[in-house]
Amino acid sequence: MRDPYKILGVKRDAAADEIKAAWRNMAKAAHPDHNQGDPTATARFAEIGRAYETLKDPRKRSLFDNAVRMAEAKKQEQTIMQQRQAAREAAVRAKAAQANAERVMEELARAAQKTAAESSRQQAGSAEPADEMVERIFGAQARAAAGGQAQGRAQQAQYQQTQNQQAQNQQAGESGRRVDGDAAEAEMKGDEDTGEAAAAAGANLSLPLSILTSLVRRFTGAKDTGLEKAPDEVTTATVTIDDVLKSSWITASLPEGREIGFALPAGTTDGHEVRLKGQGFKLPGMQRGDAVINIRIAPDSRFTVDGFDLHAVLPLSIENAVLGTEARIDGPNGPLNVTIPAWSGSDKTVRIPGQGLPREEGGRGDLVVELRIMLWEKPDDKVTDLMRSMREGLFL
Repeated sequence: MRDPYKILGVKRDAAADEIKAAWRNMAKAAHPDHNQGDPTATARFAEIGRAYETLKDPRKRSLFDNAVRMAEAKKQEQTIMQQRQAAREAAVRAKAAQANAERVMEELARAAQKTAAESSRQQAGSAEPADEMVERIFGAQARAAAGGQAQGRAQQAQYQQTQNQQAQNQQAGESGRRVDGDAAEAEMKGDEDTGEAAAAAGANLSLPLSILTSLVRRFTGAKDTGLEKAPDEVTTATVTIDDVLKSSWITASLPEGREIGFALPAGTTDGHEVRLKGQGFKLPGMQRGDAVINIRIAPDSRFTVDGFDLHAVLPLSIENAVLGTEARIDGPNGPLNVTIPAWSGSDKTVRIPGQGLPREEGGRGDLVVELRIMLWEKPDDKVTDLMRSMREGLFL
């Protein structure tokens, strides 16, 4: 059976009298005798009866409430466990990516040593161009980044000629000091022109930032957008209809215990998802995940929510339903006057445009007024005689 509270349209903390009144109204409206052309009327009438049988009995109602609470708690626990497992797996991937990045940096350091040695050789009188030197060390990617124009065979010949000199320069203490300076300078010059490979003899050699980035991506398998993204942090926030109408500032609690605030955007309705970029899990070596808040609109004694429309129930006496009347109801922004046409039954609705929830593209939904014919609290002899006469065909 579906949720009996939703079937009768009452809140979970509704009193017994309120539940009984809701059952009477819905049972009258859905009675098969009044809906002979509707093949689903019998099923709806039976469902309303079963819902009332559940909620009018304190024991059955308590059992149902406990079952709902246990199901919600279990679902929340499973969600938190899944998020924690995703966080653990992401931490393992981040650790592996960090290890790969460290390996890349070690290789770059060794390459920087070779670069420093070549710089020393140039000071001794070598005329090898700087772009050819970067090409020989870093390969095809460095050629594209540094704008190298040397031919491959000339570079190979020069490489063979400088092997002995390079080995001697690697033993010099000054070369070791220059290695650290060159590597640090390479990381700090990311906003300079990455196509410039090196300066002339006697100048410090800067590693283009694009080469570093390309090598790190190649070793770690990271995407062009950067590091891998950490898992999202998902939670639920319960708001009121007034909060949605006013685009109020809402505070939600994330599973890790942190609170996060945000303003309800236009287009929010029950079940809407608000995604806050970069506000989720924060893990080392990874892009921060998002915070995802599922919006639930709390039950309201005045309205029920259907998409962007608000529904309100307006009780009518028999004479007003037959003759028509002017009624006054509570709207979302204050009292509203409603014209009830003559001969309006409980299946009649009056739609008031622009009185619902705000839409994302602009405008608002409608307020739908559902009419419900009600009897007087105490029996009236004249009305009783009139109804008996109409049913039995006796007209005075």
